[in-house]
Amino acid sequence: MTKAEKIIFFNESAGTRDAWRARNRYYHSELRDFFRFVIPENASVLEVGSGTGDLLAELKPSRGLGVDFSPAMTAWLAFRSLSKVTGPETRLAITSYNPLWEPLVILAEAAGLKVKNPRQNWLAMADIENLLYLNNYEVIKKGYRFLMPFDVPLLSPFLNKFLAKMPFFKNLGLVQFIVARETPARPSPAAYSASVIVPCRNEAGNIEQLFRELPALGKGTELIFVDGDSNDGTVEKIREVSARYPVIPVKLLPQGGAFGKADAVRKGFDAASGDMFMILDADLTVVPEDLKKFYAAIAEGKGEFINGSRLVYPMEKGAMRFLNMIGNKTFSLIFTWTLGQRIKDTLCGTKVLLRANYEKIKAGRAYFGEFDPFGDFDLLFGASKLNLRITEMPVSYKERKYGETKISRFRHGLLLFRMAFIAFKKLKLS
Repeated sequence: MTKAEKIIFFNESAGTRDAWRARNRYYHSELRDFFRFVIPENASVLEVGSGTGDLLAELKPSRGLGVDFSPAMTAWLAFRSLSKVTGPETRLAITSYNPLWEPLVILAEAAGLKVKNPRQNWLAMADIENLLYLNNYEVIKKGYRFLMPFDVPLLSPFLNKFLAKMPFFKNLGLVQFIVARETPARPSPAAYSASVIVPCRNEAGNIEQLFRELPALGKGTELIFVDGDSNDGTVEKIREVSARYPVIPVKLLPQGGAFGKADAVRKGFDAASGDMFMILDADLTVVPEDLKKFYAAIAEGKGEFINGSRLVYPMEKGAMRFLNMIGNKTFSLIFTWTLGQRIKDTLCGTKVLLRANYEKIKAGRAYFGEFDPFGDFDLLFGASKLNLRITEMPVSYKERKYGETKISRFRHGLLLFRMAFIAFKKLKLS
């Protein structure tokens, strides 16, 4: 079919498009819910392949533009043209049919269950990813949806909300989707100021080393300690050492009690003045010098949320107990599957993101609720919900030289399974 014939075809079928949508309203409502999940209200939205514009209207954009197959559409045949209207904050959401379903879709058209369309190019997921890569876009998330495109009571919800998310079945969905972003140009490495948040409780023996090894980052580095009611002289040590390092701006915040790391991190972020927020555990199992790598990853556009990973490089003997190692690897598999991005180490204390992205996570915190005493998952889940690019940064994990770990393997392990279920329910069943 020529381009002119296709234009005539879609113009003639426009009048019946709403009737077909009504006939297959279950499929279209599920597709609408997916796009509502990845595209917030009041966003600026360009829909390529907008049909009659129903989906675009349902997304409630602050500014919406729909383009379909017409002379105007030909300007968008190449992914590269999208760079004219996208920027670093833009998220490109692509849906298409899974090539595995081609025979069934053709059969459904022949049986009158689906509107007939001209023959199309059935691109595999890898083909779309490669096109994006060649045209300076990188994939953030990908997956499949809809094992059952028709509304069959009880069966459809079970297949689409549960079975379609399980191993093996998760690659069989009718619709494949990709969320991508423009590969950013490399900015100046001195583009940001940094705030290093150090939650601490009974860490007096680590303070001197922390000050001594803290690197200078970007336009400036401030150090923010949030103390959880230490009784070993940690507060006094911070004041003593900071007086000997006057070039480092220091803030010391009393947490008001031993309320946990998540509370300390949030209080530190609220007091921070830097463009970039960094979390560094006071036990120094991740050395301060490694913050240079995290800074560079953000400044060079390698990711928007940089998550430390202790499970890449060989670690010092005694740095992580065997059961902790097994637990970390188990939760890595669970959360990589749940979040749709590779997460090798969920509990590394060192995490870095820009202030602007943290504010977005904070604004959407109610979606998951107050469930995380560590703070790691609150940030990871929030970053995933916002489709931020999560990049892992390998770190050399050291044995703790002073103080005691605050982690209980069994009690906190059960809590991690609970958080895994929350993530599954909120991110996979939505």
